[in-house]
Amino acid sequence: DVYKRQVPRLWGRHLINCAVVEELLPEGADVIDVGSGAGLPGVVLGLLRPDLNVTLLEPLLRRTVFLEEAVETLELSNVQVRRGRAEEVRGDLSADFVTARAVAPLGRLAGWSLPLLRKDGSLLALKGEQAEAELEAAEKDVSKLRPSVSDVIRVGRGKVDPATTVVRVTVTSDGGPPPGSQKSRGGKKKRGRKR
Repeated sequence: DVYKRQVPRLWGRHLINCAVVEELLPEGADVIDVGSGAGLPGVVLGLLRPDLNVTLLEPLLRRTVFLEEAVETLELSNVQVRRGRAEEVRGDLSADFVTARAVAPLGRLAGWSLPLLRKDGSLLALKGEQAEAELEAAEKDVSKLRPSVSDVIRVGRGKVDPATTVVRVTVTSDGGPPPGSQKSRGGKKKRGRKR
């Protein structure tokens, strides 16, 4: 059966691929999942981490209806659904982290997402094999949007193969790196979770 054959791929390539992003989120963080679509990674993170406050931001009505049903069925009291575009909620919504998966090229995504971030907040964009090239092409435009530092990190080694590639753009007040961050792209991953 074709559906049975797709389950392992769905599990590894989509669900676990999103779940490992939780390694980058400290306890109690506020997260906005921009262009949430089917709830990846927002629903997965909300399910895995009840300490997070997750807002699923999605402009399309049929998708928001699906997301509301999923949140209700899974009894996710830490997850809310909001219909709208990122540029429409500026000044109304803000968070420590913005997540996005398969939403838009990095330059455009940063333009929508960086205004939603608090100081020292990070955009965590799940990207594929071309992440470094995409960041290199967009980095000058991204830094003009808001003072920030960017890098490419891989999370979930040993849990998902290949590891999940994340472009992290962290806003700063002065354009320098925030405390404890890696200045260079592709550096060692920083564990943000407090124990």
